[in-house]
Amino acid sequence: MAEVAFVFSGALVQASFRQFAQHRANRLSLGIDFGAASDRFFDVTVTGDEALVDMFEMACSLGPYDCIIQDVTRRDIAPAGNI
Repeated sequence: MAEVAFVFSGALVQASFRQFAQHRANRLSLGIDFGAASDRFFDVTVTGDEALVDMFEMACSLGPYDCIIQDVTRRDIAPAGNI
């Protein structure tokens, strides 16, 4: 298990990105906690299998059709095997 905090930044529609991230987390069986958000960034923390967390990052970096992701910052809170 890994716990990773992400900040996705760019031109975002909060409701759309939140729904997109929640759907991807559900499909990948990841736990998800939403943090601060604006039309420029979205803060989210996910917990689960390290490979699936990586898949979540890739999916969300592409974003929903109405969001343009320009940058992703990743911070490992708990590396795989430490949760």
